[in-house]
Amino acid sequence: MSAAPTVATLLRDATGRLADALALDRSEARIEARALLAHALKVDHAWLIAHDRDTPAPALRHAIESLIVRRAGGEPVAYIIGEREFFGLNFVVGPAVLIPRPDTELLVEAALQRLPEHPSCRILDLGTGSGAIAIALARRCPSAEVVAVDVSADALAIAQANARRLGAANLHCMAGDWYAGLGIKKFDLIVSNPPYIASADPHLSAGDLRFEPLQALASGDDGLRDIRRIVAGAPAHLADQGWLLLEHGFEQAGAVVELLQQHGFEQTCTLRDLAGLNRVSGGRWPNQPNRQARPGLGAGPAG
Repeated sequence: MSAAPTVATLLRDATGRLADALALDRSEARIEARALLAHALKVDHAWLIAHDRDTPAPALRHAIESLIVRRAGGEPVAYIIGEREFFGLNFVVGPAVLIPRPDTELLVEAALQRLPEHPSCRILDLGTGSGAIAIALARRCPSAEVVAVDVSADALAIAQANARRLGAANLHCMAGDWYAGLGIKKFDLIVSNPPYIASADPHLSAGDLRFEPLQALASGDDGLRDIRRIVAGAPAHLADQGWLLLEHGFEQAGAVVELLQQHGFEQTCTLRDLAGLNRVSGGRWPNQPNRQARPGLGAGPAG
């Protein structure tokens, strides 16, 4: 009768299986296997190292096997364990929302650099999903009024739950199709990570994207349908000198900047992510004489 496998053995075997099934390099497969083992055993990574010679009980080994099978079938690790780290915060995620990605942290950093100096600024996050962008900004700017909009009720429920868990009391979630429902409210900053993949792009049926919500990924024949709507509607909701910042595909920067300029934005720019790819573009709305003063938002705690 063979000895029960140790934590180290289970980790080694899971790493090999994931590397083979998903064509991952060994280091990436090991990171994923470690996350799945830690989740199944309800421990942290340090425990796995300190207890690598322990032999988990059969029920725990069965739980580990179940998670490995799911991941080997392509299901994203974030959906399996139900959370993902973003901007130093742990967010609950599920199939109703996109998985927050490190590239999107560039959008948060760009937003923080362009916020006005007055502490009571107003921020709008369009298509908030899990609330990752909005909550990261709300946490860094606790005196700001942050409004997070999404058309999906399931996504808003996750965003609200994340706001409560992470103490973003200055975040207000609203249901709506982009600007619908905002009336004439104006903001100092509008940010969005909208759908920007062309609807016929083969990547939508590969990898993690197969499991993520299609309405949060695909946007018309060229991937720019929703970006066009956001850019066109932004002037009515931006305060003078307010910024609009958008995440997009790395090949879309020129088209997005052209859209911004066509709609009257100034100081247009494109920023590159850590891989050196064009990832975020934006522009500043100029001063407009004789505009009405901004109405109050009446934003309260999330939920």
